[in-house]
Amino acid sequence: MPRREFNFSGRGNFLNGQFFKPHPINGEFISRNPGEFSDEIGKIEYSYSSVHDAVHSAKLAFANWRRLSFQERSEYLKRYQSILKRREGELAELIAREVGKPLWEAQTELTAMMNKVDITISESMRFIADFELTKLPDHVAGVCRYRPLGVMAVIGPFNFPGHLPNGHIVPALLTGNTIVFKPSEKAPIVGQVMAECFQEAGFPPGVFNMIQGEKEVGRRLCVHEEVNGILFTGSYEVGTRIKQDTLQQHWKLLVLEMGGKNSAIIWSDAQMDLAVFEVLSGAFLTAGQRCSATSRVIVHHQVLDEFISRFHTRSKAFSIGHPLDNPFMGPLIDQGSVDRYMKFLGIATREGCESVMRGKTLELSTQGNYVTPSICWAKDASIEQARKSIYQQTELFAPNVVILSVHEVEEAIALANVTQYGLVASVFTQNRSIYEKFWDGLEMGLINWNKSTIGASSRLPFGGFKKSGNHFPTALTATTYCAAPVSSLEVAEPPAIESVVAKTPGLNWTK
Repeated sequence: MPRREFNFSGRGNFLNGQFFKPHPINGEFISRNPGEFSDEIGKIEYSYSSVHDAVHSAKLAFANWRRLSFQERSEYLKRYQSILKRREGELAELIAREVGKPLWEAQTELTAMMNKVDITISESMRFIADFELTKLPDHVAGVCRYRPLGVMAVIGPFNFPGHLPNGHIVPALLTGNTIVFKPSEKAPIVGQVMAECFQEAGFPPGVFNMIQGEKEVGRRLCVHEEVNGILFTGSYEVGTRIKQDTLQQHWKLLVLEMGGKNSAIIWSDAQMDLAVFEVLSGAFLTAGQRCSATSRVIVHHQVLDEFISRFHTRSKAFSIGHPLDNPFMGPLIDQGSVDRYMKFLGIATREGCESVMRGKTLELSTQGNYVTPSICWAKDASIEQARKSIYQQTELFAPNVVILSVHEVEEAIALANVTQYGLVASVFTQNRSIYEKFWDGLEMGLINWNKSTIGASSRLPFGGFKKSGNHFPTALTATTYCAAPVSSLEVAEPPAIESVVAKTPGLNWTK
């Protein structure tokens, strides 16, 4: 049995600087390790009334928090960062246990969380820097200043339960907003420990709030009249429901970072070992549960057999196991994900794909949601087939790839663009001019050269087109959706009124 060092239990909601048990209780659920069903991490109770309490707390705190200086807010966040560092081992183990991510991978998530504070303070604020125009007519100064929006609702996903909500929370706080955070119901205790870190950092009461609950809690939070913005990372389906639910609240900011159906393009001159490694990592890390995961591999026909052979061999060799045992790949998040994975492998077969490597459920020494990776080969690689394919158009969030063969650059571009998503693409070639042709034609928010579709840099924007997002990229530029520009025309020393009215034809000011 893998060793566990830390114990957790549900503490309720974090409101106005304190943890409270919800009342009245509208429901409860238990957080379990998806890689070890007997490992019960915590029991969560939730209440719909907590939504209003949390929003009210954040609204009251906003007036004072927004008036603190940038330096003062930075100091609070640096204290939060230091507490993340001190509790790094505890949080990494918790992430591994609660979402099934291998411990080594969970540790990289903590590193990203801590780095986010430094990057936001030192590099992201330049995108919302105040500026002044001094040469307007009549001694008028033009000034643009940025102000925070108010109460921001952050809706977190399960696959990066710390890093992804943290990527919204840190810039929102630094720019003067206050937060109500609802963690994924599949990773509630990670959200709880994040709240403990904010509490220990001494943030003023109400600046950061955390409420637990399932989808109805999230819906009520999103539609609350006093929520000024919704910062969401998750599936296209949930993002669409958020937009529908807030359709009449046109003033409310929606930042929707959603899914992907991402292609890796392997050209005839690609460094094959590198391409195999990068595609394998992109497809199967986190058991494929990343919006940036590689799910389609478009291969030049001259190297198709070589790529399939090498990729298949490597895909059979990596370890799958308990997250605390540090395998390459852990379990899927829940039984529903396992069932959906198996269903779509059947759909792929019915649509004419050949199974190169069959995915199946896996029984290990601890009972969990373990599966093996799968590789499908679409012999019909036409645009028409890809466009009508349910399998190729759906984000599976599971360890699966489909391989397609092409002859020309234009054909590969069209095949990559045919899906309804537009998040990431990777191009593997040693020829820069070929890469630039792909860069110009691919309809994606991120286009990588000889690098996997996963592993984006927090020092660059992260966002996609089409069903992948709504044009508010996260990461480096997250501050741009956390503050709004306010323009001012300013006259410090007004001229005599006679000189002003003299310039206005037809105005008989003397009568």
